[in-house]
Amino acid sequence: MKKKKLKEVPEFRNEDEEREFWWTHDSTDYFDWDKAERVVFPNLKMTTRTISHRLPESVRDEHARRAASVIDKNVPQ
Repeated sequence: MKKKKLKEVPEFRNEDEEREFWWTHDSTDYFDWDKAERVVFPNLKMTTRTISHRLPESVRDEHARRAASVIDKNVPQ
């Protein structure tokens, strides 16, 4: 299989410009995701803010079910 020649990622003036670029371009033209490595940011502090959304009950129930399953997997037995 022939290797795809990757394009060079341009320099961006700000986050808005970068966001617009990635919204309109395919990252596989710029990165070989087969060589990607998983990273962990142990000191990253998540910010939280209370928000309110109206959802159909079925969507809310599915989110609650999935959240409970994630919590169950992370709770030491």
